[in-house]
Amino acid sequence: MLTIGDGLHNFTDGLAIGASFAASNSAGLSTSIAVFCHELPHEFGDAALMLSAGWTWRMVLVLQSVAQLTAFIGLYIGVSISNSFDEAQMWIFSIAAGMFLFIALSDAVPEILELVLHYKSFLIFLLANVGVAVGYLVMVLLAIFEEKIKI
Repeated sequence: MLTIGDGLHNFTDGLAIGASFAASNSAGLSTSIAVFCHELPHEFGDAALMLSAGWTWRMVLVLQSVAQLTAFIGLYIGVSISNSFDEAQMWIFSIAAGMFLFIALSDAVPEILELVLHYKSFLIFLLANVGVAVGYLVMVLLAIFEEKIKI
């Protein structure tokens, strides 16, 4: 179930990256950076969850690789659809933004609240809020300097 959900999520990320690159190189690069920033901790968390469930390293690597390949499929579909239909970019960006918000609000926020309430520690509360603030800062900086990012 985790691999299927992760594969669908990565496919949507690939769609967003593909549509962004179809719009411009700078938009594609900034979208790729944003996706990387949220995927890195997400994939480490998935791997830790699989390992704690008793899976072997080999099985975790295989399933994580399969889930990551769906991002490439989404990338190619996103580029081809965005180049073919002008309206498609708007729909792809809307779906990707909805997925980002859904994951943040249904997964991350409740988990942070559970950690803070369980440990009743100001340090955990502070670190969780610093992590969220850094995420917002990265997104704001990407939005401000998107046109200046060059390959």
